[in-house]
Amino acid sequence: MIGDLIGKPGRQAVERTLGDLRMERSIDFVVANGENVAGGMGLTVSTAGAMFAAGVDVITSGNHIWDKREIYPELEREPRILRPLNYGERDVPGHGWGLFHAAQGTEIAVINAQGRTYMQPIENPFLTLDRLLEEGATELPPVRLVDFHCELTSEKTAFGVYLDGRVSAVVGTHTHVPTADERIMPRGTGYVSDLGMTGPVDSVIGFAPATVLPRFLTGLPTRFEVGSGPVIFNALQIDIDTASGATLALQRISRLLDA
Repeated sequence: MIGDLIGKPGRQAVERTLGDLRMERSIDFVVANGENVAGGMGLTVSTAGAMFAAGVDVITSGNHIWDKREIYPELEREPRILRPLNYGERDVPGHGWGLFHAAQGTEIAVINAQGRTYMQPIENPFLTLDRLLEEGATELPPVRLVDFHCELTSEKTAFGVYLDGRVSAVVGTHTHVPTADERIMPRGTGYVSDLGMTGPVDSVIGFAPATVLPRFLTGLPTRFEVGSGPVIFNALQIDIDTASGATLALQRISRLLDA
């Protein structure tokens, strides 16, 4: 599972890295958060296609999935692009989860949810996951991956604890800063508060400092631009027992790539 791709540098880092990484580590399935890949905000049809061509199996997202309106019809057409489940179903395009197959044939459920603290007051993600896991229990396979797009580490941790033993892994996205708290919870769910970003390292969470600093210096709004220079590739490798769905091992991956 790969952390938030930031603009063209993030996309190119995946294109340069993922093929070899899949071969080196015998990786069967790849999920990447793509809500910031189109110029730093949102996702387009072409940028999604580039991610799939690079070896990403499923694209998850978050609040910025709505920034490019051209993706709305694609959310209905392309099941491999997910938006947060707890936006609900009424007048909201797309799907918050799906069933997919890994390279060796294992069926995998990928679920995308979003936190609420300091974010949009959408449906409760805890109760939304309860409904999915209870009502869809018969069709959900043992291997279940959750991307929780959320601001607070406390809300992310609570979500992981709440889902422990009911899903294979809960990984946090959104803050673009990798955390060092990856662990396997008591009932077998792999967890990390944030995967970090895949984007320019000499930046402010992926964006050019010159376009971000004025907000802190003057309080005036500025238009963020994607940063440049060396790129950090952040991901988490999750080894899962396909029969039980329990996580067996976790390893953070962090690679610095020259510009």
